[in-house]
Amino acid sequence: MRCALWFVLTAALGGAVAGGDDKAPARAKPPAPIVRLFVQDMKTCSVKWADVRVGADQKLVLDPLADVAGFKKLDPAKQKLVQMRESGSLVCVGVRDDADGAFESGWVLMQSGVGYADHGDHGHWTYKTAPAVIDSRLDAKQGNPAHLYRYDGWFYLANDKLNGYTRIDPEGYATNEARSLGKGKPQFVTGGGGHITLAVVDNTVGYACWIDGGGPNKGRVDVSPVGIGARPEPAYSFALPSGGIHGAAACAGKVFFAPSAGVCWADADTGLKLTGERVKVRHIDLGTEGDKPRRTGAFVTHGHHVLFVTGKEAPNLAVLDAKSAEPKPAFLPLAVKKGTHAVTPEVVTSADGKTYALVFHDRVKDSDAADALEVIALDPNGDGDCSDMKSVKVLAVGRSAVEGHFGHHDLAFDANRKYGFFTNPGDGTLSVLSLKTLDVVATFTVGGTPTALAARGGEDHDD
Repeated sequence: MRCALWFVLTAALGGAVAGGDDKAPARAKPPAPIVRLFVQDMKTCSVKWADVRVGADQKLVLDPLADVAGFKKLDPAKQKLVQMRESGSLVCVGVRDDADGAFESGWVLMQSGVGYADHGDHGHWTYKTAPAVIDSRLDAKQGNPAHLYRYDGWFYLANDKLNGYTRIDPEGYATNEARSLGKGKPQFVTGGGGHITLAVVDNTVGYACWIDGGGPNKGRVDVSPVGIGARPEPAYSFALPSGGIHGAAACAGKVFFAPSAGVCWADADTGLKLTGERVKVRHIDLGTEGDKPRRTGAFVTHGHHVLFVTGKEAPNLAVLDAKSAEPKPAFLPLAVKKGTHAVTPEVVTSADGKTYALVFHDRVKDSDAADALEVIALDPNGDGDCSDMKSVKVLAVGRSAVEGHFGHHDLAFDANRKYGFFTNPGDGTLSVLSLKTLDVVATFTVGGTPTALAARGGEDHDD
């Protein structure tokens, strides 16, 4: 069924029958995939998958979306899929319910079916197996997660109502050849509370935040050891000068936090040699907007840089050099139009070595404004300093369908970094961005409300 499109294409091109006899023509083998995509549908609360191929005239073609074998049918009236990450041939997705976890929440781990054989100076991608669920925890005991992270190849799921997070090792389940090896042993680590955000340093220590804007847990960060043999509970805690922490990230030996005022950071304590009283918290002032301090909600890291968006009325992309002894932000005004807002950037270094930050301008709910994608060249002269970053293009994209934390565009990349693939939830479509020309080169109708996206694999080449 998944190759039927290619059979039709071959017939349309008038494939000849060798020898002129009346035997049926041989069916052409479909082109090899260049990437496998996993797409969340907010409408049905499901995850589907499809391969992307290069077809006739070098045009990209998306196979029909298919169900992931073993993925439990969820209730879209009561449940939502949250963030989704890929690591080591596996794809993990979080599940949240509207009953504070009392109905059914947790996580699902899928084998992508895409393997990679590393031959030293080159490697090969294989797409021999269809995706399937290999493990999950879906019940009333999982703490209603909202955030799923990937640090150093491990998955970390914040169990908000349990005041902790689950650590999942992909190597416990699969190899690069995409063979299932059985059940892993997820580890629960105590730390954080409420709407937990998390940073993990060197797969050794986790910094888990409390969302509280006031009270005894205002600005609280719990520092816990992680790893085999570690005691999974906080070694100590410390407090930021303001609460409402809504983001955390680890980069270049530092940990960054997004409280209600500015950005805070501290040196990473991977040896757990400090106490809460000895942690030196630094504050980065982002200025004010009206009578309130500017803040951010989430970070993304790239190399030794930390990026985020700040400001509502006049939003900026901000970049910090985490290697600096005292990081200072460089700002770039974004071309955001009324009725839209800028979301957390995605960063990619393309196949030709150019690094871009990609920022969606999603329309706010009930707005008629047009969604857009702004492309920022992060290091135009290639000297490693992003202070000269500049906006190089603003692209029209399909519509978002923002409702609370859900319904945003999402973006993923093939392993060769030739293309970016993004969802348009309000249109039921998926688009492809060429990272060479910075143009949208294809748009596919997939139906439903496609939101979060994950990608695995790249184009294979003959030796």
